[in-house]
Amino acid sequence: MFAIKVEVGDPKAGAFAFARQKTMYGGRRISVGDIIFIFDSENEGGSGLIAMGLVTAAEAITKKPGLARQTPRVSITVKRTAQAKRRLGRSELKPFSHWNDGRPETELNFKFYRQATNKIVGISDETGAFLRGSF
Repeated sequence: MFAIKVEVGDPKAGAFAFARQKTMYGGRRISVGDIIFIFDSENEGGSGLIAMGLVTAAEAITKKPGLARQTPRVSITVKRTAQAKRRLGRSELKPFSHWNDGRPETELNFKFYRQATNKIVGISDETGAFLRGSF
């Protein structure tokens, strides 16, 4: 399973297209058929978790030649399958900062907010189960 923190133009849309997204923590392995949790980035005025969806298209972006260090990027299209029923964003996750406690909230805080850039991340099954509780 995966999660993305990104600026979402229309949080109520039935489908989303996210071009050239940075990936970290295994996010580059995202592919068609994967479940993804969508967080509307608070950096751009969003509210955190808004939707769960199914990846309907995924394309790795070719690295630029001549650059030594490049973060892998992918473009994805997602069909919404559920709308979040409770708020879950930076303020709710901030207290979970004991990085090795194994809690799903801590995993999300670490992967999304320790380095605040928008990105696609791989998440554990436990964190996926925790996030499903928001729908």
